[in-house]
Amino acid sequence: MNVSEVLANTLSGDATIRNAAEQQLSSAASQHFPQYLQMLSAELANEETEPFIRSAAGIALKNALTARERTRLLEVQQKWISQVDPVIKAQVKENSLRTLASDNNRAGTSAAQLIAAIAAIELPQNQWSELMAALVQNVGEGSDSLKQSSLTTIGYICESEDPDLRESLNQHSNAILTAVVQGARKEESNNDVRFAAMVALGDSLEFVRTNFDNDGERNYIMQVICEATQSDDFRIQQAAFGCLNRIMSLYYDKMKFYMEKALFGLTIVGMKHDEEEVAKLAIEFWCTVCEEESAIEDDNAQYQAEGGSELRPFFNFARIATPEVVPVLLELLTKQDEDAGDDEYNISRAAYQCLQLYSACVGGLVIQHVLAFVEQNLRHENWRLRDAAVSAFGAIMEGPDIKLLDPLVKQALPILVGMMNDKVLMVKDSAAYALGRICDCCGTAIDPELHLPSLIQALFSGLKDSPKMASSCCWALMNLAERFGIDSEVEGQLSGYFKDSVSALLAATERPDADNQLRTACYEVLNSFITNVGQDELPSIAQLCTVIIERLEKTIQLQNQIVSPDDRITLEEMQTSLTVVMGSIVQRLEKEIIPQADRIMRILLQILSMLPPNSSVPDAIFGTVGAMANALEEDFTKYMEAFAPFLFNALNNQEEQQLCSVAIGLVSDISRSIGDKVAPYCDNFMNHLLNNLQSNTLSQQFKPAILQCFGDVAQAIGGHFETYLQVVMGVLQQAASISPTPDSNYEMVEYVISLREGIMDAYDGIIIALKSGDKTQLLAPYVQHIFGFLSAINADPNKTENLMRSAMGVFGDLADAFPNGEIAQYYKADWINAMIKETRINREYSPRTTETARWTREQVKRQQNQPS
Repeated sequence: MNVSEVLANTLSGDATIRNAAEQQLSSAASQHFPQYLQMLSAELANEETEPFIRSAAGIALKNALTARERTRLLEVQQKWISQVDPVIKAQVKENSLRTLASDNNRAGTSAAQLIAAIAAIELPQNQWSELMAALVQNVGEGSDSLKQSSLTTIGYICESEDPDLRESLNQHSNAILTAVVQGARKEESNNDVRFAAMVALGDSLEFVRTNFDNDGERNYIMQVICEATQSDDFRIQQAAFGCLNRIMSLYYDKMKFYMEKALFGLTIVGMKHDEEEVAKLAIEFWCTVCEEESAIEDDNAQYQAEGGSELRPFFNFARIATPEVVPVLLELLTKQDEDAGDDEYNISRAAYQCLQLYSACVGGLVIQHVLAFVEQNLRHENWRLRDAAVSAFGAIMEGPDIKLLDPLVKQALPILVGMMNDKVLMVKDSAAYALGRICDCCGTAIDPELHLPSLIQALFSGLKDSPKMASSCCWALMNLAERFGIDSEVEGQLSGYFKDSVSALLAATERPDADNQLRTACYEVLNSFITNVGQDELPSIAQLCTVIIERLEKTIQLQNQIVSPDDRITLEEMQTSLTVVMGSIVQRLEKEIIPQADRIMRILLQILSMLPPNSSVPDAIFGTVGAMANALEEDFTKYMEAFAPFLFNALNNQEEQQLCSVAIGLVSDISRSIGDKVAPYCDNFMNHLLNNLQSNTLSQQFKPAILQCFGDVAQAIGGHFETYLQVVMGVLQQAASISPTPDSNYEMVEYVISLREGIMDAYDGIIIALKSGDKTQLLAPYVQHIFGFLSAINADPNKTENLMRSAMGVFGDLADAFPNGEIAQYYKADWINAMIKETRINREYSPRTTETARWTREQVKRQQNQPS
């Protein structure tokens, strides 16, 4: 194979030639992997080869040793370990290191990627120990191109997410730091080298904690970074401010001296920089300060509430800097780009985000500065100042005490509502968004008699404006619906607006200029209004049901009109939105949905049958089917024969984990709803659930739901659960053996708690099922293990209310299942009474939990009074 020719052909504009070349490379990689790497690395290192061919070789090498998907990555890394002999490995490494010196920057970058890929495999195995020393030497003694490529290599290695590699890099911190600081110094005359060094320094900061603990080393690192913020190269300035952001996040406790001496002034000046990318990173520095200080205050409050005395250092950087930082942010809000897209992160949006975080961090301290700015500019003839004033007011709605904000909001609401008619679209959109912030964060300041009529009228008028503004109005309306919904203290305020709201929202979804985002937002608002409106509007919801059914039926006709991927996305988003709305309607109407049930299920089944693989619509359909099952109860049985195949397929679809998760929950819903009528489908359900429990593909977070599902199936079929008892009890015993260790992280502790909740729910469902089927004696072999598991839960300090309530249920139902003292000896243990008392007297637990504990106490007393 002529490797140069094949690599050149992979870049051909002719698809036939390109595909044939890619196939040749793929075959070579699978059949002769070591020789493939050797050949490509030689081509990458060959200075006589055309630059574009060297780049193609680099891409092929990178693809041969890396992959985004974790399983595939481990597979290709194992091929390097097991299939490539040491001689070829050495040649590939030598070629890649030699290429770093190339004057061709793209070849050097490709070599850096290859070295990083090999390092990810070998450094965690304590191999290639000489790599870091070689890179340090390159930076100290090499040509400019070699320095730059070597620093880029260090950056690639340090930015890896691989946990094993990250762990192994700690032992190389001195070498990493020596190289990057040497390249980042102001004495480095080549800006490309210095920029590469600053980027690598930012990537390596997490691994140099030991160095940061040393005052002398830390001072020098900070000096180099601060000097880099003053470089005449904007790239270096950006990288320097990026380093400061990362340092503030990682080493806040060591920043007091540097904030006082340099960082405060540098970042204030940086925020005013003419180069927008530099200014944004300086703004982000203060975002990081606010996020860190908010997190520290939360942590310290929690530590104190738990009786702890070791609090995290807290320096009040944001509060101290408020008089200087906030005015700059307000000024930057006036730098709007009226042509910016929704996703574009520009200077004014960065300032808005920072002002939000500042407000959340320092609370009422921002009000004085923001209020002066708002009063000065809210009615200004310059639209940029008007827009900035509106935005600033909305930005501070979270953080200050509601008592401080309430009079300000009441005073501002009529003005903001009036600004919804501003002649400048950007100002109108900002007004709509500010109203949404008020509804979200300060809803109690909205008077239902004084403010609500004009507010709702303005927001629904905004639905007819530009799509951008209409989307902002949708967000405000959603927050408004939740503020005045059935769960609020001002229930019933939405009813008078419901019919008009429905009409306006349905009309907005059919605007000729409506994009997917606006249509989805309108249906989300409709969904929120359905969920939150009072019972008096149920007849209107029933009428809306017919409209939604008709719209769903129309989507089936649109299936035949799809000519592009965009058409498919539009149709599926529409079907998803309509189906979610239908689910909310069913939940509100409950039994009243019966007259429409056949039509609804027919259309949902028809859509399911027409969807392509990997569609997102089944998730929404399954949610609505679950609502139908809950509403119809046993009447849902007649749909099971048609629906069950779709449910079985979803349970078996471990690649689409979200759908599989929804399907697991749906099995529980259907089992609870149709009771023993689910029996004909249980063999399939149980097989799929058990397979999923043993799967290495599915996330372990699904396991608690599967265990809970066993309990729901058991209660549904009663004594017939005997068929599955032995297997399920074995699974539960195995799951019960999983416990957190003293070194377990928070996520592991949470997982074990949720797993135990699932086990408890499964045990309780099985106990109730076998008692109802007069098969209690089948539980006898498992009683000792159940009590052992309950004892382990009692001994573990990590407990939740749900877990304790479930445990009380198991104690009580097990006692009720053996009323004649057959297992009375187990109830004699002192820890049982202590556990019940702990649950019963806990004032933080809900009445439901304490009542369950009281009932359990009576059941346990009966057992304790029985002779052993």
